[in-house]
Amino acid sequence: MPRWKTVGAALLRVIAVWAVSTLTMLALAAILPDFRLQSADGDSATRVAITAASGAGAFGLLSALVWPLLVRALLLVPAFVLGLLVFVLNGSLLLIALSLIPDGRGAAEPETAVVVAAVMSAASSATSTFLAVRDDGAYRRRLARLADRRRRRLGGPGGGPQPPGTVFLQIDGVGHDVLRDAVCDRGNRPPLMPTLASWVDTTHTLTPWRTDWSSQTGASQLGILHGSNEDVPAFRWYEKQTRQVMVSNRPTSAAELQRRAAARTGDGGLLTVDGASRGNLFTGGAEELALVLSVAARRGRHNRSRSGYFAYFRDPANATRTAGSFLAEVFRELGQAARARLRRSAPRVGRGGLYPLIRAFATVVERDVVVAAVMGDILSGRTAIYADLVAYDEVAHHSGPRSRDTHQVLRRLDRCVALIAKVVEHAPRDYRIVLLSDHGQSPGATFADAYGLTLEDLVRAGCGLTVPRQAGRTPTGAEAREAARAALRRPEPDGDGHGPSDPVVLASGNLGLVSFPDVPGRMSREEIDRRHPALLRTLADHPGVGFLLVRSERHGAVVLGADGAEHHLDTGRVVGRSPLAAFGDGAAAAVRRTARFPNAPDIMVNSAYDPATGEVHAFEGQIGSHGGLGGAQSHPFLLWPIELSPPTRPGEELVGAERVHTVLRRWLREADGPQIPRQTGEESRRPGGVTAASSAAPPPMPDKTR
Repeated sequence: MPRWKTVGAALLRVIAVWAVSTLTMLALAAILPDFRLQSADGDSATRVAITAASGAGAFGLLSALVWPLLVRALLLVPAFVLGLLVFVLNGSLLLIALSLIPDGRGAAEPETAVVVAAVMSAASSATSTFLAVRDDGAYRRRLARLADRRRRRLGGPGGGPQPPGTVFLQIDGVGHDVLRDAVCDRGNRPPLMPTLASWVDTTHTLTPWRTDWSSQTGASQLGILHGSNEDVPAFRWYEKQTRQVMVSNRPTSAAELQRRAAARTGDGGLLTVDGASRGNLFTGGAEELALVLSVAARRGRHNRSRSGYFAYFRDPANATRTAGSFLAEVFRELGQAARARLRRSAPRVGRGGLYPLIRAFATVVERDVVVAAVMGDILSGRTAIYADLVAYDEVAHHSGPRSRDTHQVLRRLDRCVALIAKVVEHAPRDYRIVLLSDHGQSPGATFADAYGLTLEDLVRAGCGLTVPRQAGRTPTGAEAREAARAALRRPEPDGDGHGPSDPVVLASGNLGLVSFPDVPGRMSREEIDRRHPALLRTLADHPGVGFLLVRSERHGAVVLGADGAEHHLDTGRVVGRSPLAAFGDGAAAAVRRTARFPNAPDIMVNSAYDPATGEVHAFEGQIGSHGGLGGAQSHPFLLWPIELSPPTRPGEELVGAERVHTVLRRWLREADGPQIPRQTGEESRRPGGVTAASSAAPPPMPDKTR
């Protein structure tokens, strides 16, 4: 199409959006008593229409020119604050626009201006989307330009087919059992996740895998993205050499863990070749970053992680839509928490304080920004994309893995996946979508609720130290919390809050870690018995404890259980019944591997596990937990396109995050080999990665995920 026609089409779209905004403003002026578009003496219909057009035009220009500058400036303040200020800022822009109308004909009360601005932004966004969808030719030309630009940047020949790209979507915390049930019919009701249900056994294969002992995002994602999670014993742990508490979702700790993994492997990570990392703890070696925690502590132009916020919120319609959904999610959580209290649901944990805001951040803000970033990556033809959606994990910690609350989250996540798959149909190259999780979640009452004391109380009692009369609250380790802290730009907590001679007791779901900071190096079982003769038996014989891991001077790594049971991991010798028997196959190997870690604590404590119910007892405030051994938490899933090679040999189990990294690496290499021919018709629309017919419309906007 000649350039003048392209410019003409763009001009027509601007005029159409302006017209819709004018009509919207006129309608709102007729409905809202505190919003007027005429002088006090009254005006003709023509004069009112001109006033509305002037106000709509001024508001549109301010939104296009001033809003991006405001958002970039506000990246220096908390993302929560940005979300809450969106309506106020948008309303302020409208008031400024009205003040520019001659003769003071436009006026609105501040609270009314907020409503008018929100409605106008939504109407403008809907009109722009509709016109973009209708203009298939312009959209296809844009995709062609993107594809040509990509080929030139990568040095490839123009016009030749590109190998398929790969999108890895991590659905945080969804276990294999939860996903399997979510894609099955429920009697007369459709599956919770209809999109994924249509993929399973047709375009994709569902496979379980088993985590390491530390079944949490820090260890799993580090292994998946960087190929090594060596010396990551838990979600948080105390390092005697540096006298620091490492926390997997703390920006400085995540940066250090990533540095150590890269030093061990000598490799940048899974995403080093034209990759993008979105919403993750680690970069995976990608250059394109958004909401990545390991770079959140950096300052300066080299930290592009927060640019994901700007890329999304610079559109005032996105900002308004997400802010509205954020507030709706806060009220949804307040209502669900109140219902749980009224019904006296058990088990139950406190859901007050900042939790409603943190939940809304994880389930709305982070989701919207990550999904929009992935859509942009796909449309720009990026080779490898890894994104983490944390919504389910955050809600399941407080509502339970199989609650009504989490079912709602699973439905919304399914719509996100459907939206991304729709975008794939319009990408400048084929794409394969791989879905996976980093761990599952196991249900159960907290240790404190079940037994009236915390793990720290039990350790202090075993050491002969004073114990508080009332059980304290152990900080939760939910992955979204430090992302929210980084968004709030709050400083990281310092220190561990213990005196030099007090034991440091930390929690990672149903995994507890005990260290004595005044003793250099790892204490042996014999040293612990000499110093605190009652401690190990107090812990091992407690009904809420499944087993302990200690290091013996004589026997090496030893697992202790109730009634004197022992399992010597180095020799295989068992005294009585193995304390690991209830935890299934692979438990001994997982514990043995962790026992070799230099930063393993003096004592590792795994809670009791009931194989009949699948329940464990978290040492922190969670009724859906993960971090140790026991039940569904150790069994995440891998949902992979059938055209890829199987992740394992027949009858072989996929064990450990490092093995998953190897499989994903292999799948990326397979993309460079002979490719499946491009198909046409309905077969070309399958989500495994082949592109759709050229006449397909562009994808819907992110608001369709709700």
